Amino acid sequence: MSTSEKSSYHHGDLRATLLSTAMEMLEGGEPFSLRAIARQAGVSPTAPYRHFKDRDALESALAVEGFRDLLADLDGGRGLPASLPDLAEFAVAYVAFALRRPALFRVMFGKPCDDADDERIKAADALHELLADALDRVFPDADASALATAGWGLAHGLASLYLDGKLQAASGEEVANRVRGAFLAIASVGS
Repeated sequence: MSTSEKSSYHHGDLRATLLSTAMEMLEGGEPFSLRAIARQAGVSPTAPYRHFKDRDALESALAVEGFRDLLADLDGGRGLPASLPDLAEFAVAYVAFALRRPALFRVMFGKPCDDADDERIKAADALHELLADALDRVFPDADASALATAGWGLAHGLASLYLDGKLQAASGEEVANRVRGAFLAIASVGS
C-alpha cells in the first residue's frame, strides 16, 4: 500500500480508534489535542471532528469510558456488598482506580458533567446508583442516597489526598489498609 493510500485509509470504527489513541496519550502523560490524536491515529486532522465537536467533547467521552471502567473495578465479579467490610472494599477499589489511572480520574471528575451529554450523566449516575444499591443492601433502614454521597465523598476525598500528595504510602497495601480503616471507623461511629 502506498503512503497516499495509507493516509486515506478508512477506519472501520474511527470513534473507537480516536478514543483509544486519546486514552493512551492521556494516560501516557502526553499533551493532546484533536489534531495530535488524529496524527497519532494516522487519520486526517479533520477526521476527529466527525465524532467530537471539540476537546471537551472528547474528554467527556473519555470520562464515560472511565466511569465504565471504574464500575467494572468496583464490581470485580463480586456482586453487591453484603457487609460493612465488603463496602470498605468498594472504597479500596475506588482509591486504587484513582491511583492506577490518575489522569483519567482527573478527567472524570475535574469538570462538571455537561447537561447536554446524556452518556456522561448516565455513566456518573450509574456509579451513584451502584453505591446506593450497595449501601441499601447493607443498611436497609438508612437513607441509601445520603449514605452513597457520604461514602463516595470519603473514598473520593482519600483518592484526592493521595493523588495530591497530602497522604503518602509506601505500598498499595498501606493505601488499602488506610482506606479500609477510615471507612470502617466512620461507619462504626454510629453503632
